[in-house]
Amino acid sequence: MEESIKINHSRDILHVDMDAFFASIEQREHPEFIDQPLIISKDPRKTGGRGVVTTANYPARKFGVHSAMPASKALELCPNGIFKAPEFELYRDVSHQIHDIFHEYTDRIETVALDEAYLDITKNKKQIRNPVLIAHLIQSEIWEKTHLTSSTGISYNKFLAKEASDYRKPAGVTMIDVKDSHEFLMKLPIDRYRGVGKKTLQKMQQLNIQNGQDLYRQSEMDLIKNFGKFGYFLYRRVRGSDDRPVEYQRERKSIGKERTYGPELKSREEVESQLHKIAKMVEKSLNKHEKHGKVLVLKVRYSDFTTLTKRISWNDFMENDARLFYDLALEIFDGLPEATYGIRLLGITLTNLSDIGFQNIKLPLYSDPRFEM
Repeated sequence: MEESIKINHSRDILHVDMDAFFASIEQREHPEFIDQPLIISKDPRKTGGRGVVTTANYPARKFGVHSAMPASKALELCPNGIFKAPEFELYRDVSHQIHDIFHEYTDRIETVALDEAYLDITKNKKQIRNPVLIAHLIQSEIWEKTHLTSSTGISYNKFLAKEASDYRKPAGVTMIDVKDSHEFLMKLPIDRYRGVGKKTLQKMQQLNIQNGQDLYRQSEMDLIKNFGKFGYFLYRRVRGSDDRPVEYQRERKSIGKERTYGPELKSREEVESQLHKIAKMVEKSLNKHEKHGKVLVLKVRYSDFTTLTKRISWNDFMENDARLFYDLALEIFDGLPEATYGIRLLGITLTNLSDIGFQNIKLPLYSDPRFEM
């Protein structure tokens, strides 16, 4: 007798997936790449054929180029493609910007990769009941602040939210609610079910399982017999069941803000002005999260992509004061060995955080004559 599957549809899960993330950043930084087939990988013609494709933009994908493909194969498929070595530090910086946007809506964020995350928006900070509206707002803010597009999927579980975000790429918004989930899952090609890799797909095809409808006809025992533990999960996925929570870190380890500039900052006056603005944003964010920290970190990236990070540590928690943050950041900046301008990025971050309600208690030992030396 097979187990009756209970569906928990009380949650609103949003999956955000950036569109060709690394390639889109490179196109933003290098407008001459737009509309050209762009492959994020070291050029195999310069590496003796070595290298793997990190990602490719949509024009390159039309030639069959995709992530994890050998760079030599990508060159074969797309001989006129532009090969660009990845700039992971830049991609991480943009990812941090996007996650700052997520935190405006919820702290229940499960990061899957730099370009992908699940958000539990069932109870959100803005108290917006319409999850589709939240998806649109997040997409709009990402575009406004980074000039990058994203695709979003909404459903009552993570599996369906992920499938929904893939449904209308790029820049799509798709919602799969409980009443539409069965029809969606029945039509879904079997290789779109998460975990069905090449070997599993071969076995599925041998069993004539081509789509969700074919999978749905299989008994739980047959799926377990043929696919082991994965069969147990497949039986539930095809019925719209996925109780996995959005795994998130409750305590933030750092709070910071950074900005990328184009055109680059060319003078000290521009640097001072931007540090003022960033310091104010950091103060606002710390107060919003009711945190304060002991360590201030300044990050500077130059026109040649050289990046420097330096920090100042205090014994006690710093007061949440933009002027203090600015003064400390400028003190660090003045001590950096790089004297030339042409600055692409500035950032200020506070670490060693604690709740703002916690205060170090300073015992006035040395005001008591008994402790004076």
